[in-house]
Amino acid sequence: PFYKPYVIEHLRKLGHEVIDCGTYGPESVDYPDYAENVCQTILRGEADRGILICGTGIGVGIAANRHRGIRAAPCTTPEAARLSREHNNSNVLCLGRRLSTLDSCIELIDIWLSTPFSNGERHVRRINKLG
Repeated sequence: PFYKPYVIEHLRKLGHEVIDCGTYGPESVDYPDYAENVCQTILRGEADRGILICGTGIGVGIAANRHRGIRAAPCTTPEAARLSREHNNSNVLCLGRRLSTLDSCIELIDIWLSTPFSNGERHVRRINKLG
């Protein structure tokens, strides 16, 4: 299924404001355009974090990480989602529809949203080197 409507519904039920940056259907699109939309929304301060979904999460992650100030993390496991926040302070979660079920994606989103950055000295130092 097209995951986005379910993800948006879930986020709204959790009390999050959702800014929909596209796409608006299951048709194939050029994912860098939508990664750009999400990243610019974050970089303008209109959102704190973003979620991108493509076939694997890899393409949107590569596109998103081209932006200074974006730390996009393709995640397929709960531990990756948790560590991307704790250690890397990721601000974009990248999910893959071909690699994860909708239920798995919802689980990863919940973990990612509820996990704070550790603010550990080594993690802050490393993130500062990213720009």
